Amino acid sequence: MPWHSRGWFAHVMVMIGVLCLAVGCSSKPKPTADAKSVSGTDEQIFLGDTIEKNYDPNVIMKRGEAFFDKEEFAEAIVEYQHFLELHRAHPLAVYAQYRLAESHLRMGKSIDRDPDPIQKAITAFEKLRKDFPGSKYEAQALQRLADCHDWLAQTHLFVGQFYYRRSSYLAAAHRFDMIMKDYPDKKVAPEALYYLAMTYQELGANDWATEKLQLLAEKYPNSEVADSGRRLLAKLEKKGSSPTPVITASTEPQPAQDQPTKALLATSLPAAGLAAPTSPAIPDLKTPPSISLRQPFVACRLGAWC
Repeated sequence: MPWHSRGWFAHVMVMIGVLCLAVGCSSKPKPTADAKSVSGTDEQIFLGDTIEKNYDPNVIMKRGEAFFDKEEFAEAIVEYQHFLELHRAHPLAVYAQYRLAESHLRMGKSIDRDPDPIQKAITAFEKLRKDFPGSKYEAQALQRLADCHDWLAQTHLFVGQFYYRRSSYLAAAHRFDMIMKDYPDKKVAPEALYYLAMTYQELGANDWATEKLQLLAEKYPNSEVADSGRRLLAKLEKKGSSPTPVITASTEPQPAQDQPTKALLATSLPAAGLAAPTSPAIPDLKTPPSISLRQPFVACRLGAWC
């Protein structure tokens, strides 16, 4: 190979090597779409932790707050519980208890979802009032408890109306009755009482329906369902109670005694010097002319006694 050709070849190889080196040094891994951005606060809290810092109250609280701010409430609950287990006497313990309850509450989605987070929030707020009486979070806890009970009352009404539309009247009556027992002062109580009366009507218990409608007119006269309740009450009163099932005394004739048996007793017993046995006296259990089955019958239909 001529000298000028060898020089040209060497020059090309040097250029290729320099180019490869430049590309290799300048290439950086591209961030993936799944990579999660980490803020400076998160780096300080999570990446710099040691095993000893896992028990530090400030570190645990910062973790809980970071999760809470990012609306990762399940993780925040773990951190606040961890704080309370290790540092119950810490000045921030009452705050941790409040944030724990608040995290449970914010995990509730809507009234048509599982109310378990709301139940847990109620438990946590009540524990705050019990373990930290007179704290500065007392008023907020009371308000949150009222909100939670409103939520549960609306959930029971929603589920009861669902059962009612599906003609599952026993299940519907259970939900409406639960509202009247546990939440008689809530906003949904008049509507629950009205639906309870309609449910009893569908079950044929017109007397119970009338009783609930009278209570509706007396206790919630200005409610949105008051007019509908009065119209239904007038309809039931005009219709009157349904005929009461009656059991009457039987008038069927008693069967005659078997004639061969009577003849056998008459011929055999006197020969032996024995008196013919008499039938034991049966007390006269007079059946009343009519026996009302109204209340037991209605209760049986509602599943109370049968």
